[in-house]
Amino acid sequence: MAAHAVIFTFPAQGNASPMLKLAELLSLANIHITFLNTESIHHRFLRHSPDLDRLARLPCFRFRTIPDGLPEDHPRPILDFLNLLRSLNFSSREPYKEILAPASGIDPDGWPQVTCVIADGTLSLAYEVPAELGLPVIFFRTSSACSFWAYHCVPLLLRSGELPFPEGADMDQLVQNVPGMETILRRRDLPGFCVRARTADDPALQFVARSTADVAQAQALLFNTMESLEGPTLSLITRSVHKNTYAVGPLHALLTFFSNEKNSANLWEQDHASIAWLDAQPRRSVVYVSFGSVAVVSKEQLVEFWNGLVNSGYRFLWVVRKDLLGDAADGAEVVGEVERGKVVGWAPQEEVLAHPAVGCFLTHSGWNSTLESLAVGVPMVCWPFFADQLINSRFVEKVWGVGLDMKDVCRREVVERMVREVMEGEKAEEMRRAAGKMAEEVRRSVGEEGSSRREFTRLVEDIKAMSVQVLKKKI
Repeated sequence: MAAHAVIFTFPAQGNASPMLKLAELLSLANIHITFLNTESIHHRFLRHSPDLDRLARLPCFRFRTIPDGLPEDHPRPILDFLNLLRSLNFSSREPYKEILAPASGIDPDGWPQVTCVIADGTLSLAYEVPAELGLPVIFFRTSSACSFWAYHCVPLLLRSGELPFPEGADMDQLVQNVPGMETILRRRDLPGFCVRARTADDPALQFVARSTADVAQAQALLFNTMESLEGPTLSLITRSVHKNTYAVGPLHALLTFFSNEKNSANLWEQDHASIAWLDAQPRRSVVYVSFGSVAVVSKEQLVEFWNGLVNSGYRFLWVVRKDLLGDAADGAEVVGEVERGKVVGWAPQEEVLAHPAVGCFLTHSGWNSTLESLAVGVPMVCWPFFADQLINSRFVEKVWGVGLDMKDVCRREVVERMVREVMEGEKAEEMRRAAGKMAEEVRRSVGEEGSSRREFTRLVEDIKAMSVQVLKKKI
């Protein structure tokens, strides 16, 4: 009896990237995979991600798309995700249902029927339709477990009166109603929607409360993390949210044990000349700078970062996306030229971070970027932009000791000081040792007897068992 899982990603690079890696891993485990994305973002991936052609040729792998209901020329800003979700719910339900259960009863490719759905945990549509069809759903939360736990506690924060914050609140005050993190999280470490909310019925707060509550309806909950990194939080989630929780990460590191091929989803063309430039630089001499695929900065902030990096005296490789300044201008035209620096539009990040010339990562603290840095032992300077990034950056400094948290600050002297502190300061060696130990933990976790490898094996076995039960019901 063949297992066939539909993997439905939220249409954003940060979400699609780990889900694509999971999809390949499951395909290599002889599970048929239909990777589902919206038409708009899938077409962008096709333009800049040659890996997708290789994946489409795998015997148990295929791509499918559904409309998102927005006009073709709509910019689809991720920060307007509530509007995107409303459009998806209205326009994509029937096309999604047709993929899960064709009206003809026959798959157009002759594939076995769908027996399981792995859905991005922020998509209510991804759960509701298979639930109507009697298909089991596994929720994949592509953020960190620690940020998910804080999200899960939003209703408790509302009931206790800790949210919304009062006007003029002390942002350094510790948050008391995120169990297990009472000595870690400050008000300023919670996601921006918590900071901006002025009433308990704020749409973003209510969305988070609903989406975290939906998790209990799924068969299981999946995280791209490892036990040795987020063990205490995973234990809280298993006891309080879902008893069947998998930690199978970092997925990009796990995938290297099963495939020598690259697997990435990019919205921009990668500049591989950055690797040749790094080859010419001394060991640990370069600060790699990237704020991910979503963050937007002002021209003033860009100039502050530029001056801080130049004044630090270190070489730097900086990813400046064409839309880093939003619609204001091309950021690469705003920053100047300097002998020690190289600016690119997009870079092969995993390869860059693993390069011996890189000594520090100035990052937005997205979860994928954080894991990629941890996996190769590169300490970080964190400047989070939104959502889970604010919690990730706090854990990088306060809990894991592998970097510094620069949130809420964007001044050249602070950029210069923090870069110097991570590269050469009194605590630099301490952070480097902590990052090195974390890299060892990653290798151990995804290795033969590692916790993430065992969890992935359990996941495969459970998907196949779910599939048997689904097929028996159909007989």
